[in-house]
Amino acid sequence: MIDPAAPSTSSVSPLVAGLTCRCPRCGKGALFGGFLSLRPNCERCGLDYSFIDSGDGPAVFIILIAGFIVVACALIVEVKYQPPFWVHAVLWIPLILATTLLPLRPMKALMIALQYHHKAAEGQLVERRPE
Repeated sequence: MIDPAAPSTSSVSPLVAGLTCRCPRCGKGALFGGFLSLRPNCERCGLDYSFIDSGDGPAVFIILIAGFIVVACALIVEVKYQPPFWVHAVLWIPLILATTLLPLRPMKALMIALQYHHKAAEGQLVERRPE
């Protein structure tokens, strides 16, 4: 767990660490063990990755961005050329795959790096003392 009171010891930019899919603390170790599965810790600095919880955030951002790109392109092609449906399938299925799968890993790494940089953690309830 990240200690919110501890000063940030990372000199690595969250943007650089995220887009290169590297450790958010040292910027050297690999973050992923598989396509989207995380390693247990950094092989360089030993940062424990158990604090990481990116949830569905990266997928939501990618879906919104990819949806905008694909729908805008499909509408332009439909209005200008009115091709048959099979042409739409041939054009848009590869574009959908490219705009969703390619940026998913860097987006997840970016959200993890930002979570580490800002010391984001799960919300906790604080008990109030009677006055």
